[in-house]
Amino acid sequence: MPFHAIPGHFFCVNYSPDGDTVRFKPDDLKDLDLLDGVPPAVNGRGHVSIRFEAIDALETHFERRHQPLALANAARNAVLDKLGIRDVVWDQNAGNVVSARDGVRGHVVARATDKFGRIIAFVFTGDAPQSAEEPLFVEPQHLDGSLNTALLREGLAYPTFYWSLFADLRAHLTDTVVEARAAGLGIHTVDRTNLPTRITSIGSLTDDAVILPKLFRRASVYVANAGTIDGFKIALAANREPVLDLRDNNFTHFDTFVEEQNQELWMTRLPEELVFDPMPDRPGGEFTVMMNGEVDF
Repeated sequence: MPFHAIPGHFFCVNYSPDGDTVRFKPDDLKDLDLLDGVPPAVNGRGHVSIRFEAIDALETHFERRHQPLALANAARNAVLDKLGIRDVVWDQNAGNVVSARDGVRGHVVARATDKFGRIIAFVFTGDAPQSAEEPLFVEPQHLDGSLNTALLREGLAYPTFYWSLFADLRAHLTDTVVEARAAGLGIHTVDRTNLPTRITSIGSLTDDAVILPKLFRRASVYVANAGTIDGFKIALAANREPVLDLRDNNFTHFDTFVEEQNQELWMTRLPEELVFDPMPDRPGGEFTVMMNGEVDF
């Protein structure tokens, strides 16, 4: 299925944008009918949430928890700045935008929505290269002008790939990540994803350790419920989250590459070596639901 370049404007006022999501108002809501997946969740302002394809920035407000805020906020601020949104004023908790010069012109390149009705897209400033109705066949080099690639290039986000992303595009983005890591940019100066990291409390995750956000979300839910990281790998195994391991070209589950022992946590694969299943048949937040119902594994 080809992509479509959908023109519109980006907004942040009265929202809580972060480093990989932003609100978008298409010029024509009918353009959203071109996308595969569930109907886009359009609000009363005609805005829909855009989830940046292929990246995952540090969390600023996941279930009232966050990752180390200096880097999390750096990614969030970079998104707004690169879009051209100016004079951003936050509320006293720095979580919601009170005012800004938003409504900036841009376009998204997308194929589908996710199960939450968000558009999964590459985000660009400026006018779309063609009409939304025309199929757009994206070559790897076309991604270089996207905010997605810019955030990876500057070390402001992790790569997080799903099965819906074409392999050649994934490989191109991986090259960008490898260069940023070699240069020690942004998160790569302090990343602990693949290093044994001591987790003694929820603060170890929210304030200290910089790790892949997907791992943070699962681990923080577990520690918030269980009070310890002990037993996390067993809980993760019970969730059976499918992944493709690109190193060995095997299908398995996320827990295969997560180690937890003696209050230390780490992954045995680089983030770009895994391709996740979006699990469209699950309602979402299932790990949280599972933990709320059962913490003794």
